[in-house]
Amino acid sequence: MSCSALLRLYPGDHHRLLFVYSAITLRLLSSRTRPGRGLRESLRLLQLPEDGVSSHAVVKEAYLRMAKLYHPDSGAPTADAALFSHIEEAYRVVLAHLARQRSISQDTREEEEEEKVKGHAPQHRHYLSYEGVGSGTPSQRERQYQQFRMDRATDQVLEYRYKIMEKAAAEEGAMVLRDTRLRSKKIQITQAVERLVEDLIQESMARGDFHNLSGAGKPLSKFEHNPYADPMTHNLNRILIDNGYQPEWIVAKKEISETIEKMRNRLKEARARLGNPMKHSEQIQWKEHCATFSEELVKLNKKVDDFNLIVPLMSWQMVHFNMNREMEKVLKADQQHRKEKELEKERKLLEERENADTSQQNSWQGLIMWIHSLLK
Repeated sequence: MSCSALLRLYPGDHHRLLFVYSAITLRLLSSRTRPGRGLRESLRLLQLPEDGVSSHAVVKEAYLRMAKLYHPDSGAPTADAALFSHIEEAYRVVLAHLARQRSISQDTREEEEEEKVKGHAPQHRHYLSYEGVGSGTPSQRERQYQQFRMDRATDQVLEYRYKIMEKAAAEEGAMVLRDTRLRSKKIQITQAVERLVEDLIQESMARGDFHNLSGAGKPLSKFEHNPYADPMTHNLNRILIDNGYQPEWIVAKKEISETIEKMRNRLKEARARLGNPMKHSEQIQWKEHCATFSEELVKLNKKVDDFNLIVPLMSWQMVHFNMNREMEKVLKADQQHRKEKELEKERKLLEERENADTSQQNSWQGLIMWIHSLLK
């Protein structure tokens, strides 16, 4: 249907009829377009001049104007999803054409700049510029030269920092070496003085200078004044010592030693009450005593762990008590005790026999002497 026919049908609303006619025309054009259409058809679909587009902003403005009319979510009476998809495709085609034109113009401008430089500067000046760095057009070589300068500046900064660190390390090493030498010299002097004092003391002792000194045989003063400690600390230490204060780790060590000794003695006494070899009932009793000893040993090992946490030196720490090792000690001590008892019994028997023999000899001698006295 032509535009004149529409005017005859709707004579009152010319603007609306023109809008409807343009929409129908675009729909017909979109129905004929397929993917891969040419630039001219895309420009016609976007209602742009076919002689060329000057900027990206013009193309974007035309695309937005068409989107307001044909986008499915615009709510306009002319909304059409299929037509809008063709409009989007035409928009991408025109943008790609503009990008190609921009790249071509940039390359042409660089070539013209290079030709201008070649025409006005000598040939050797072209290769000596930018310190001979880079290749390609002057603009490309300039970018490459800027990157080269950045890399060179970074290397120089790193080299400067490395030199500063080396200098600081050398100074620190020299200070450590000087301190070591001074310390060794002080130690040598101290040792020499100590040896000299020791030699003088030995000579004085050899001469008897320490005999009959005043205060000989008297107890040393328990609390002498310490000039390096404040009076408050001195008095507190004296009060603690007078009241039998001991550090926690010393008390813990003493408690552990007393506990293990009591446990060993109880186990030894239990074994001593049983026979050798043990009967079946005695073996059951011995196993019960060993189980009780093992439970007590586990608790004692926990105390050993607590002691190791508070002891001031690593060399003073204690190791766990081992059940097998303790059993071997107890059995070995029991065997030794039984052997000593047997030896004691044998010794007593020998003494009794010797006493009996001695008494018998004495009785015989007395009898013989009495007979001699009678015969006289």
